[in-house]
Amino acid sequence: MLSGLGAILTGAGVLILLFVGYQLWGTGLYTSRQQGQLETKFKAQLQADDPTTSTTVNPANLPPAPPTGEFVAHLKVPKIGLDQYVVQGVGLGDLRKGPGHYPETPLPGEQGNAAIAGHRTTYGAPFNRLGELVDGDELQVTTLKGNFTYRVARVHVVTPSQVEVLNATPTPTLTLTTCHPKYSAKERLIVVAHLAPGQTATASTPPPPAEPGAKKPLPGDALADAGLASDRSKVTTTLWGLLTAAIGIGWWVAIRRRRDWLAYVGGVMPFLIALFFFYAHLELLLPANF
Repeated sequence: MLSGLGAILTGAGVLILLFVGYQLWGTGLYTSRQQGQLETKFKAQLQADDPTTSTTVNPANLPPAPPTGEFVAHLKVPKIGLDQYVVQGVGLGDLRKGPGHYPETPLPGEQGNAAIAGHRTTYGAPFNRLGELVDGDELQVTTLKGNFTYRVARVHVVTPSQVEVLNATPTPTLTLTTCHPKYSAKERLIVVAHLAPGQTATASTPPPPAEPGAKKPLPGDALADAGLASDRSKVTTTLWGLLTAAIGIGWWVAIRRRRDWLAYVGGVMPFLIALFFFYAHLELLLPANF
């Protein structure tokens, strides 16, 4: 009895540790793949207007702002090794691809306050080292309109309700937001940067057409709202959990009966694959964490 209980508790502990590992490192595999696809699309779009250049396209041919999930800009911060492709939108799915641009704010390089959110501990943790920045540090942004350099003017912490950090500004500004402290969504770390002297902001890009009947979001909604996944994700997660449990039980029974290397090895891959997909869906049910 006690040995069985001990085995159950040990197994549960191992599964919890594996889930923590998946959160911290496994989610980065998905982001890395998405970043590769965004890089390919971005470079192709940059060269679409003129094959001899890879820095800009003809402003006359620029489309409206992209829909959610599509690339917006290439963001680099040399000091902290940040090199990420930014997507449009700050929803759960958008931020899993990389840093996300708040659609209600101007695009980077344009007049006003362009705001970008990013994960700090999961999905590649693009903004993990954001707290190391200080006044004067350089941020480099490439969009379809060209290259822009910003310099950090302020690094501070706010509560999720202080959505004024996303308000419009009279000067070209880039605002980066992420959760603070690490592994918590209690507060928000904010990095404010201004366009470097000698550069000129570009004209605003037309916003993407609104979907019929869609509620217009407020700029600060995503800053304050942690959010949860849909009920459909709960059903899918439950199904993957049952499948994983069934494979695990079958594996355990096989080991108890045969007690040879084939029994141990034969169940490893099916169990790990099912466990990976279970973790992937379980993660969707957790509160969003920049």
